[in-house]
Amino acid sequence: MDGVIRPIPVPERLGTPESAEFEAFAALAEALEVEVYGDAELSYGADELLVFYGDQRYTARRAFGAWEGDHLVGVASVFWELDPGATVAFSATLGVRRDRRREGIGRSLLAALEAALRAEGRTALALLADHRIEPGPPAVAASAGRLRAPQGEASIPADDPAARFAIAHGYVLGQLDRVSAMPVSGRAAEFRERLARQEASSPGYRLRTWLDRTPDDLIDALARARERMSVDAPSGGISFEPEQWDAERIRAAEAEQRAAGRTAVITAAVDAAGDVAGYTQLTLAPRKAVAYQDDTLVLAAHRGHGLGLRMKLANLLALIDADPSRVRVVTWNADENAHMLAINLALGFEPIAIESAWQRTLSGPRDAS
Repeated sequence: MDGVIRPIPVPERLGTPESAEFEAFAALAEALEVEVYGDAELSYGADELLVFYGDQRYTARRAFGAWEGDHLVGVASVFWELDPGATVAFSATLGVRRDRRREGIGRSLLAALEAALRAEGRTALALLADHRIEPGPPAVAASAGRLRAPQGEASIPADDPAARFAIAHGYVLGQLDRVSAMPVSGRAAEFRERLARQEASSPGYRLRTWLDRTPDDLIDALARARERMSVDAPSGGISFEPEQWDAERIRAAEAEQRAAGRTAVITAAVDAAGDVAGYTQLTLAPRKAVAYQDDTLVLAAHRGHGLGLRMKLANLLALIDADPSRVRVVTWNADENAHMLAINLALGFEPIAIESAWQRTLSGPRDAS
């Protein structure tokens, strides 16, 4: 490529000459999301990104841009846990402006990411890519024309540009996630009726629901549950590492979400001893018509009582009360997570995309693999 790859500086505030590159990065990253999903409902605004890039106490974040003069033609971002034992980084954004593809810009961006990560002591990188599908059951790999992860039944076309790019650069497909959406408008009565039925299957648990700030009496138990979420969620062939959570990190994450203009709607199942048996979280980003279904976890000792569905139904009702303008919920589930997929199908979720995850070891130069 003719041009330069350089880190995107994080400004103190937006709307200044110093923030121009950061705002251009956010705009191009959003345009890449719109290409897949048809709208910007799953993208981050520059104001949100400024908060997340500005607070790096627990998670490191870096962004890179491919520039030709004053024109941004490609972007890449990467993040990783700052726990001393963590070694894997994740790139959720790596793309090139539509009119500048197949010129080596993506390759140059990836090389910059890998070099920066080696300098930071990271030994593996996972690339994430989105693939649009039509509503309905996910395609099953029936021929050499489709690719499957080590686990699960979903597949993506072998000739997908993101797949070809990852394979050409030594990355191995480790997991496919289903991205699914469900309408929520006008369904409060349905959710309330189903919740009443579901409560009978788990009489030994009570639900606690809150917005944004975790109650003081639950914060330590929720931190333990968040740690379990980082290791209990299906990982396929991707090296997801344990995250360290405590009350201080919970409060820091809550403050970060508020500063970004986001609202968290959380429901936890609490057992007779007062411990958190499971939790589920919806996130409401500013200026969006959707809510994001984030974590849902039932701890192993408390499974088999229908708590996952019960918590989700209660949290959907809380969502409708908190913000009736949200018309649908979007969720991400590992394709091998049959139990959670069954719950979501029962609620009315339908797949809209596949997210692929590809991993490569960074122990040496790229051409050594």
